[in-house]
Amino acid sequence: MVKVVPQQVEYVVERLGKYSRTLTPGLNILVPFIDSVRNKVDKREVVVSFPPQPVITSDNLVVSIDTVLYFKVVDSVRATYEIFSYLQGIEQLTVTTLRNVIGSLDLEKALTSRDEINRHLSGVLDETTGRWGIKVTRVELKAIEPPPSIRDSMEKQMRAERDRRAAILHAEGLKQSQILTAEGEKQAAVLRAEGERQSRILTAEGQAKAIRTVVDSIHVANPDSKVMAYQYLQSLPQIAAGQSNKLWILPVELTKALEGIGGALGGMAQMSDAARIDLVKRNVGEEEESEDVIEARRSAEDAAAAANAEAAAAAAQVSGTQVTAAELTAEFQQPSHELER
Repeated sequence: MVKVVPQQVEYVVERLGKYSRTLTPGLNILVPFIDSVRNKVDKREVVVSFPPQPVITSDNLVVSIDTVLYFKVVDSVRATYEIFSYLQGIEQLTVTTLRNVIGSLDLEKALTSRDEINRHLSGVLDETTGRWGIKVTRVELKAIEPPPSIRDSMEKQMRAERDRRAAILHAEGLKQSQILTAEGEKQAAVLRAEGERQSRILTAEGQAKAIRTVVDSIHVANPDSKVMAYQYLQSLPQIAAGQSNKLWILPVELTKALEGIGGALGGMAQMSDAARIDLVKRNVGEEEESEDVIEARRSAEDAAAAANAEAAAAAAQVSGTQVTAAELTAEFQQPSHELER
């Protein structure tokens, strides 16, 4: 006669085979032989894991799907009288709905759209089980297992994709490395060119300064044409030293200056001859000099005559007069013979 109902549990009571009332948690009194408990309903949330179900995708692949269902009873009377076994009904409804959803997706989409599948299943199950007094709170796909051959193909595809990405990353690294190397070489070449340019500029400035100093010194010294002609003579061997030099031009000022030098040298030679003759004549009556003094004087006069002959020959060659060195030497050596006499 006395029934104690636990918390979160409800008893469905029938009187003479007809629904009478629902016993709530606590102490309840029943009429013996008239009232009876038809069903004890647990109103807590229930978690049910269904066995794997084979499902065919849109690309004709059979996959095995494990589902987990979360639900609870919200109406004990409906859960008792509207369906014979609400747990079995929920299982079958989940399988059929899952096949419909997965059948419209290919394998790749099914593997990557779990959230979408869960939301669709929850909506369909909640709508259908509502009239049973059942509230589906959540549906989860625990696992989607493709066939072994498909798994091998997927692994190969994944491996190939990773190899491709690795090759791309390696190529990108090489590209960046070559770009950085080229940039470094470019900057180094620019810096080297800049250094060479600065070096040449400094060298040119130094040469210009040296030339300016020489020119200023020449202007300060104010040399005459004879000195300039002598400088020209010193530069002639360097001008003609090259093996490929077949033609070279002398300035007109050089020939004029050399003519002046030749005239000056001729006058110096004549003056020297007269001076030597006068000196010999003045010293005829004096005492005879020693042989060493005479020999030293003769050597000095011969060297001076040879030097004058070489200078006169160069001047005559430049000015166009063909005079041999032997003739000039003989001419400049006449005072020596006169001195001997």
